[in-house]
Amino acid sequence: MPAVVVIGIVLFWLLLSVKVLNEYERGVIFRLGKLLPEAKGPGLIIVAWPIDRMVRVSLRTVVLDVPPQDVITRDNVSVRVNAVVYFRVMHPIKAVVQVENFLYATSQEAQTTLRSILGQAMLDEILSERERLGAMLQQVIDEHTDPWGVKVTQVAIKTVDLPQEMQRAMAKQAESEREKRAKVIHASGELDASRQLAEAAQALQREPVSLHLRYLQTLVEIAAEKNSTIVFPLPIDWLKALMGQERK
Repeated sequence: MPAVVVIGIVLFWLLLSVKVLNEYERGVIFRLGKLLPEAKGPGLIIVAWPIDRMVRVSLRTVVLDVPPQDVITRDNVSVRVNAVVYFRVMHPIKAVVQVENFLYATSQEAQTTLRSILGQAMLDEILSERERLGAMLQQVIDEHTDPWGVKVTQVAIKTVDLPQEMQRAMAKQAESEREKRAKVIHASGELDASRQLAEAAQALQREPVSLHLRYLQTLVEIAAEKNSTIVFPLPIDWLKALMGQERK
């Protein structure tokens, strides 16, 4: 009978002491409150209950969604910026011992750094240079989380919400830029056309017969449309002579 009791106690102790850790998990063991030098796992491990206490730590990459932050840029524009942070635990013991809650601490560090870095940038930089600013955020956050055994691999700026007044102002600016480009293109076309006309006038002046050929070609084009329009060319010199006589 005593043997059965002993066997029962041993089985009960094994049930409480045997732990299974997945491939992506590590177990940080505290024995009578003292930290063991190495984390255990993965696989089947023995945690000597009740003198040992295990803290599970996941080594998988964590995707942390940073809540929208109100940021005032260097050119005094108020925007709301949302970002996402990718990080993972590299040293399970540091993640448990050096900080109370590494997930919460990393989240707060990301929010603070996001407001600080983007507050030093211009609005145009936030809108057009997200990759560069994301790399800066990743570097700064990683420096602060490294003592916790956390490695930040990427920071991406997701959305930038602008005030309605700023959106309307930017829309007007874009419309003005498009009108400016259209006018420049139109003026450039007029300049090219004037140059072509000047070259054509010089060619016609060198060969007067070509003017008559052009007149005949115009008549052929008009006749092809099956209408009754008749065109009589009147030399400009005649008009000048008539206007000169009227003035006299």
